Amino acid sequence: MDDIVQKLAGLGLPGVILVILTVTTGGSSAAVAATLTALGGPFGIVGGIALLGLVTLVGDTVTGYGIEAILKGIYTERSKTESVIFLLKEIQGLPITEELKLKLKNQLSVAMITDTKEVRYLKKIEIIEE
Repeated sequence: MDDIVQKLAGLGLPGVILVILTVTTGGSSAAVAATLTALGGPFGIVGGIALLGLVTLVGDTVTGYGIEAILKGIYTERSKTESVIFLLKEIQGLPITEELKLKLKNQLSVAMITDTKEVRYLKKIEIIEE
């Protein structure tokens, strides 16, 4: 068992996901392959395995910079092309702490809002204070 644990630990988060997949599918290799194929979408099992690799990359990045910095960067970039109101609604629905939601909302400052209709809406839902 120690050898298996060491090898799975070497895979990092994808190793954990693989173990969970195996357990939830009853240990059937066919079920694991089917799940990886489904996760891979049009790319099949290769896409599923690539997705496990992407999970590792994202996990390492979040570990290095922290979730707050990553999410702030994502929403700052998205605010260049998407409606601030849409992003604020999206942030409200995220499964994160209220403190982090507030920080993300503050990141999308009122200066980014140019439409007076958006300002009235934000005042109505009490995202900004007078």
